[in-house]
Amino acid sequence: MKKSILKFLTVVCFIAFSGCDSYLDEDPIGLITKDRIDTEPTAASIISSVNSTYQLLSRTLNVIGQWNWDQGTITRNDFLLQDIASGDMQKKWNPDGDQAWMDEVAAFNFTSMNPGFNGIWSYDYEGISRANQAITTLNNSEVMSSVDMDGATKDRLLGEVYFLRAFYYFDLVNNFGGVPLLTEPLQDFSDAYQVAKRSTQQEIWAQITADLQESVSLLAEQKYSSNAEPWRVSIGAAIAMQAKVNLFQQNWNEVINKVNQLQGYNFYSLDNNYFDPFDVNKEYQENEVIFSYDHVSGLTPSKGNGLSALMGWGFLAPTQNFVDAFEENDPRLEYTVQVAQQQQHKLLGTTDGRYKGNEDSPGNKVYIRYADVLLWKAEAFIENGEIEKGLAIIDQIRTRARNTPKIDGSATPSNALPNYAGTGVSKAEALQILRHERRVELGFESQRFNDLKRWGIAEDVLTNLGKNYQSYNSLYPIPQGEIDRSGGQIEQNPGY
Repeated sequence: MKKSILKFLTVVCFIAFSGCDSYLDEDPIGLITKDRIDTEPTAASIISSVNSTYQLLSRTLNVIGQWNWDQGTITRNDFLLQDIASGDMQKKWNPDGDQAWMDEVAAFNFTSMNPGFNGIWSYDYEGISRANQAITTLNNSEVMSSVDMDGATKDRLLGEVYFLRAFYYFDLVNNFGGVPLLTEPLQDFSDAYQVAKRSTQQEIWAQITADLQESVSLLAEQKYSSNAEPWRVSIGAAIAMQAKVNLFQQNWNEVINKVNQLQGYNFYSLDNNYFDPFDVNKEYQENEVIFSYDHVSGLTPSKGNGLSALMGWGFLAPTQNFVDAFEENDPRLEYTVQVAQQQQHKLLGTTDGRYKGNEDSPGNKVYIRYADVLLWKAEAFIENGEIEKGLAIIDQIRTRARNTPKIDGSATPSNALPNYAGTGVSKAEALQILRHERRVELGFESQRFNDLKRWGIAEDVLTNLGKNYQSYNSLYPIPQGEIDRSGGQIEQNPGY
């Protein structure tokens, strides 16, 4: 039993201290252990601990493990569980038997042994483990009194890791429902037995809400929490995430309030060109990105965008249904994916395909941008019956797209993407408009499957696409290995 619990701990990365044999070939890149924090407390090591917490949001290859395809940990696999599962993306341009477990997710013919679920579980819990260690250290007055760190820096770092813990739990609760809730590093096997069980979804949402409130209270009211490192979590990201939590809980008034609060800072606006938030040459120089992971080429250990390697191997192609969803002359289609050249521009960060096949490419992963936030507010207005207000926001998004030149540099026709405000549409029609706009505006940004689920239309949409979707698939199965290693204390989701 002790061996089983130890493996349970290391697999889900509940603990981050030395002296335990990992199932991985080596420690995750950038991991700062508890022993190092305790024996070498310096400002630099504590900052490194915080920085390592971000790493599980990256698309860098082999952040945990080494080429563990069978564990689903080659890279963070949001694209599989969101874009491919939703029917926007397919595994490859030319379907084949390579990594058939991805096809199983696409078709909803998977079991709880599918590596995709283990992969996201491992990434999120490793991120939570690192966040817990950093939070514990930063809140340890004895440790902090021994290092040279001013109070403002300490508060900023705490604000960052509270956000990151909330972000990882947000991903877990939407993918799996209630999951084990950890807010402190684990020290021994008795702790392991205590946490090897699921908390309720309500408890997870409550923790997410509390962590985001802490984050907002600690971060400075400025666009970048660190001007020298603009990739760090900011107060804008924390408030935007509060709005998103309320969106998923259908608290429409609070969505509007939080977006209003964010807009009050005047930090963000729609970029003039639709592609600017994804352009590697404009990172942290444009106005729309609120939170992204900062990929950088040429570092050791690597910090590049490994998803570009998968694209070089023929992975990540659009479905025809996704391509057909775009209106005529909508330039957003080819900025997202150019079918003739088989290039996923939005994911590559350029429109010339130069990084395709390069596992060390610099294109950032955008997690929150202002257009997405505006569409949350539009949805809340429509749900509240303020249809014209919602349509006016959607028209802002469409106008920006209409004013964006086509990918070949020619002008988008002025009659493309006509406005909806003032056309007298019903609430039901306005919601359909909103849902369409989210799909084409946010394509390949790993949002779609969560949208289908929270709108309550996943079963209709996905069965119409020929997928074997069942109502219980609104939650993915807990990885079977985690249930086995917990001695059955973690219960499986219904249907699996």
